Amino acid sequence: MTFQKVLVIGSGGREHTLAWSLARSPQVGRVYLAPGNAGTVWEATDGLAETSNVPITVDDFPGLIAFARDENIDLTVVGPEVPLVAGIADEFTAAGLLVFGPSKAAAQLEGSKAFANDFMKKHGIPSADYRTFTEFEEAQKYLEEASRPVVIKASGLAAGKGVIVLDSLDELRQALRQIMQDRIFGEAGDTVVIEERLSGPEVSLLAFSDGKTVVPMLPARDHKRANDNDEGPNTGGMGCYTPVPDVSAADIEHITKTILQPTVDGMRKQGTPYSGVLYAGLMKTADGFKIIEFNCRFGDPETQVILPLLESDLFEIAKACAEGRLDEVDIRWNDGGCATVVLASPGYPGSYPKGLPISGLDKAAQHEGVTVFHAGTAFDGSGQLVTNGGRVLNVSAEGSDLPEALRRAYSAIDDIHFDGMHFRRDIGKNYA
Repeated sequence: MTFQKVLVIGSGGREHTLAWSLARSPQVGRVYLAPGNAGTVWEATDGLAETSNVPITVDDFPGLIAFARDENIDLTVVGPEVPLVAGIADEFTAAGLLVFGPSKAAAQLEGSKAFANDFMKKHGIPSADYRTFTEFEEAQKYLEEASRPVVIKASGLAAGKGVIVLDSLDELRQALRQIMQDRIFGEAGDTVVIEERLSGPEVSLLAFSDGKTVVPMLPARDHKRANDNDEGPNTGGMGCYTPVPDVSAADIEHITKTILQPTVDGMRKQGTPYSGVLYAGLMKTADGFKIIEFNCRFGDPETQVILPLLESDLFEIAKACAEGRLDEVDIRWNDGGCATVVLASPGYPGSYPKGLPISGLDKAAQHEGVTVFHAGTAFDGSGQLVTNGGRVLNVSAEGSDLPEALRRAYSAIDDIHFDGMHFRRDIGKNYA
């Protein structure tokens, strides 16, 4: 048997999890990560292919393509949204290289909230009422006259921080000014979407797609706020879990029928077929499930709870998506639950120090069902593992059910230390 080579583009906890899942495939002999992090290098073991890091940044498309050609990479899996929105999948395809991820045109579903809202309205996909603005004065006037609660969204990519949810009009005025005039999100705020503020519990439902077929993954619920009890500023995500007890199999079937499949069908009909991972951020409102946002890739930290429960071969699934034959693949999931808790640097999501020594990972990894995924780590000059980002580690744990998974994750965290380590102690608390 000829083993396959895979390139994973990115450096966070999502990419560590992708590499780990791909390395479990019996078809894969080696996984490269560009650029990867301190946790994404390991030697081959029983059931796990070897991995190595490549010092190429995610925006160096020529360098990545040259590496993929030189190493005869069989499949490239793109982790982050920024290179996808910039067109990396198109350039790999033009170079004759197989890539898992949507085209630049299809990635507009995440890259432009204005595009996504117009698309949903055109295709009758349930979502919030909205207006789009490019002029501050017009947006401010609409905000002043709004008859119901609203949220403000920077249309472009803003590293997960471009959605402003505030209660008072004064705070919303200030946020609008910061986005459109002070340009706190740069070009991402050149266009602003003001939406009806939906109410209800949130859930993420990711799906595999090859442009025609769509297959949902397990639903997951992310915790965005920095502190317990959903207090503090929004972050990229402080923890996540699956299953989601208030989302049934019938709900997933309904979401697939009314949101996921119509989205894939609509993108294909308008000449921008969607291949890769379609991420639907949903809210369960009194009127049913509605879209809050689309993302064009695996979520972070949703990936860290979804892929550990994937029984099928991720390499086989991703390759089938890239080749337009997803309907040939049987996708199966393990029973039980999975939870991940993010260990963050002090100060995150604001400014934070780097280079803090990390200890206890070997002991934590010995806990049953636990896998520690690195998000923001590096080695210093002496070979000491240190912090190198806002979100540092994801402590993921599988269990026979969600409560057991949560107990295992928090037990393993007790063995890990770095100065000022911050994490939420209530991940899944209200639903486990």
